[in-house]
Amino acid sequence: MDDEPDKAEERQETEEGDKRSQPVFNLPRSLVVTLALLAGIYVIQEYLLDEDARAYFIVNLAFTPLRYAYPLAEQGFAWLWTPVTYSLLHGSIEHILFNALWLMAFGAPVVRRIGTFRYVVFWILSAVVSAFFHALLNWGNETLLIGASGVVSALMGAACRFAFPPRRGYDRTHGHLYPRQSILGAFRNRTVVIFTAMWLIGNLLIAFGVTLFGADMGPIAWDAHIGGFLFGFLLFGFFDPVPPSRMPLTQP
Repeated sequence: MDDEPDKAEERQETEEGDKRSQPVFNLPRSLVVTLALLAGIYVIQEYLLDEDARAYFIVNLAFTPLRYAYPLAEQGFAWLWTPVTYSLLHGSIEHILFNALWLMAFGAPVVRRIGTFRYVVFWILSAVVSAFFHALLNWGNETLLIGASGVVSALMGAACRFAFPPRRGYDRTHGHLYPRQSILGAFRNRTVVIFTAMWLIGNLLIAFGVTLFGADMGPIAWDAHIGGFLFGFLLFGFFDPVPPSRMPLTQP
């Protein structure tokens, strides 16, 4: 009889050891494919095209609010795909590395939770929402929007609904196993509130011209970030196959 508690304790230690031994970069396959796609497009864009071809490539794949300020018939067909394809382009090594790091950090638990198909749909819709949130505040502006930052922000917002367990920090590796918090419930999570506040303050500082990152990254579309975050945070329930639970997960 005395052996049972010992065996249970050994099993718990083994499970915890298995969790600790998982590699940091143990990413879902679809996320690895995404990173490879972003890197491949950047290599083509920057190293395999001449100057004229590169300009044509970017103009026809980047998003610009200017396209939607005039009759669409005058704009060709680029207005159909650019609200998504802009998210696959990046302007510099710093830009793509920065987005890749955040994509690995917050994309991993979301992809593990919702699966590849829902992840692709989530990417497309969050890219569109981020782009048009930016367009609403910059209507008719001719600047080009590129980068996955809006989608990454949406993944951050989605992760805030489940990957920040109560009384603990962000769990990138096992966060997908936790119950989904309601929108109001997430705001009762102190860690979520602090993380969201810091993220929002950072983007507002960017909006007021404060440079938080390297100047080589160029102008940052803070409004697209906010649009993406709101999409992920508010609408994640439509993508989540795991039913919500009011019961907190038992902590190890």
